[in-house]
Amino acid sequence: MNLQQLRYLNEIARRGLKISDAAEALYTSQPGISKQIKLLEEELGIEIFVRSGKRISAITEPGKAVLDIAQRMLHDVDNLKHVGQEFRSQDSGSLTIATTHTQARYALPAVVKQFIQRYPKVKLGLHQGNPEQIARQVLSGEADIAIATESLALHDELVTLPCYEWNHCVIVPPRHPLLAEKRLTLEKIAQHPIITYDFAFSGRGKINAAFEARKLAPNIVLTAIDADVIKTYVELGLGVGILARMAFVPERDKHLRMMDAAHLFQPSITRVAIRRNEYLRGFTYHFIELFAPHLTRQVVAKAMGTAGSTA
Repeated sequence: MNLQQLRYLNEIARRGLKISDAAEALYTSQPGISKQIKLLEEELGIEIFVRSGKRISAITEPGKAVLDIAQRMLHDVDNLKHVGQEFRSQDSGSLTIATTHTQARYALPAVVKQFIQRYPKVKLGLHQGNPEQIARQVLSGEADIAIATESLALHDELVTLPCYEWNHCVIVPPRHPLLAEKRLTLEKIAQHPIITYDFAFSGRGKINAAFEARKLAPNIVLTAIDADVIKTYVELGLGVGILARMAFVPERDKHLRMMDAAHLFQPSITRVAIRRNEYLRGFTYHFIELFAPHLTRQVVAKAMGTAGSTA
C-alpha cells in the first residue's frame, strides 16, 4: 500500500467513479490507475469498487470505509506539508476563502485590504457560491475557510464559529406607500409584491419564519442570490425588497429608501467554518481575527482541538 494508490482511490471517488477523468486530473494513464487499484484491493483482500465490465458502477461497503480512511490519511499528509510551509515561509503561500456574494461584497472588503497589506506575498482567492456549495468546497479542500450565514453549522465535519450578528431591512423606491407608515409591520409589507433572497441565502429562513408565524402568505415575485440584483429590481418598482442591512449603502443607493426591520425578523449569525483537524497557517488565523476580532488564534485553535502554534 502506498500514498499514490490512496490518491488514485480518492480521485476516482471525486470524479464520479470515472477512471478516465481521474487519470486526466492526475496526469497519468487509465490502465496505470486501474492496475494500482487492483493491487490495493488484492493487498486488502476486499473489492473496493463494484464493476460492470470495465466500468466502475459503485463503491462497495468495505470500499466506503477504505475511502474514508484514505481521505483522512491524505488530509494528514497535506497537514504535514503545511507544517513545513509554515516554518519555511511564514508570510507567503495561498489562502482561499469560500463565501457568499453578500459577505464578499459588503463584509469582507476592509478585511481583505488589511490582509493584503500585511501579507503581500500570500495569494488570496475568493470563491463565491451558495452556502451548501461553500461548505463542500471546504470539505473537499478547494477552499481553506468558509464564511456564510446559512447551512455551515449543519455539517459535522466542519468546525463553525460565530462571527457577528446582523439584521434585515426593507428597501423601497422614494415616495413608496410604506414610507408613510409610522411603524413597519409584516402585514403592511405583505400587501405588496416582495423581492428577496433565494432560499439558501442570507437569512431567508428567518424571513419565511416571520411571515409564517403571523399566518401571512407574502407574494414573493422575485428571488436572487445577489443583494445588488434585489436593489436593481426594487429601484424599477417591481416590489418591496428585503435584504441584509449591511447591503444597503446610503451613499451608493441614493435612489432607494431603507427602513429598519430588526423588530420584524430574528437576527442572523454569520459564521466561519474550517474543516476538522485542518492545520491552519498563521496568516489564516490572522485573517479570521481580522474578520471577527473575538476569534483569536487561541479561541480558534481550542475549537479546532489543536494547540495553536504561536509561530
